[in-house]
Amino acid sequence: MTATDLPEFQFAFPGPLRDALVAAVLDGTKTTTTALAQDYELDGEPMPAAGYRAAVIDSAGRPVAVIEMTRVDVLPLGDVDVQHARDEGEGHDTVAAWRAGHEEFWNSPDYRGWLGDPEFTVDDTTLAVLQRFRLVETLP
Repeated sequence: MTATDLPEFQFAFPGPLRDALVAAVLDGTKTTTTALAQDYELDGEPMPAAGYRAAVIDSAGRPVAVIEMTRVDVLPLGDVDVQHARDEGEGHDTVAAWRAGHEEFWNSPDYRGWLGDPEFTVDDTTLAVLQRFRLVETLP
């Protein structure tokens, strides 16, 4: 199976945040990511599981890497631990800092617009999909 045969994996929306996250995947800094469970429901996509492989897509829509999920947990946001936060590769050394950064994204006009809910907010009970992955291949 080639990268073009794999499902796409997109971090954030195209732009500076996606570019930074993809760079962190490519340099090995980012080995975890978090989505909200509702994202999979809204997209009609199955929840990823260990062994799931996908092509990481950059802001230009090009596949740049292949990742493989090594662990997937669905937990309330209030249960995210500091190791997961650190392994996201965004420089967060505390869960509070990680949470603030992610809430900024989930409360952004881009996310709320995609969701179709301008008042959307998260709390400690919001279900999150914590994904741990490994970089399988960097693509030319």
